[in-house]
Amino acid sequence: MPVRSICAYCGSQPGRDPAYVAAGRSLGKSIATHGLRLVYGGGTKGIMGAVASGVLSHGGQVTGIIPEFLVDMEATRHSLGQLNELIITADMHERKHKMFERADAFVTLPGGIGTLEEIVEIMTWAQLGRHGKPMVFANIGGFWNPMLELIDHMKAQGFIHNANLVKPLVIDNVDDIVPAILDAWAEQDIDEGRQEVIDKL
Repeated sequence: MPVRSICAYCGSQPGRDPAYVAAGRSLGKSIATHGLRLVYGGGTKGIMGAVASGVLSHGGQVTGIIPEFLVDMEATRHSLGQLNELIITADMHERKHKMFERADAFVTLPGGIGTLEEIVEIMTWAQLGRHGKPMVFANIGGFWNPMLELIDHMKAQGFIHNANLVKPLVIDNVDDIVPAILDAWAEQDIDEGRQEVIDKL
């Protein structure tokens, strides 16, 4: 099954380094030019807005998923009308579940506690064998280095079981992200195909 959509987790604020918003726009452009759909948290401000704008300005498709209570905090109702698909959920749990269901891969750009919580949950589900979808840390300017060091520390101390299932890609150059996801997905299809052959023997 081919990759159809990529979920982006990122801040609803722009951050202090202009490189973060620029990376968001570049990721959006790359998603669109590869013919994929963006699934994201629906915000139209900060890095979230930059990713969506990057997709839309290059003819791509965007699905925004946002809880009702965040509509006026992370977006404007007018700008939400520019999205190809808008899903307003009752709460954060429903939002995250729908984002997971609709995405074939996950990219985490710089962001705050909410962004961190989202990718940690996705890695937890991978560790528990609930999915094998590609996960990417867009390590813009080394933003995620402290997080990656913490994950390595957890592994070294024996707290990450099934570490083979928790293998997020770490990519510094935003233009390399979508090609890496496509490659990872293709390798997974090959591995599954081999396993099917083995199972039949």
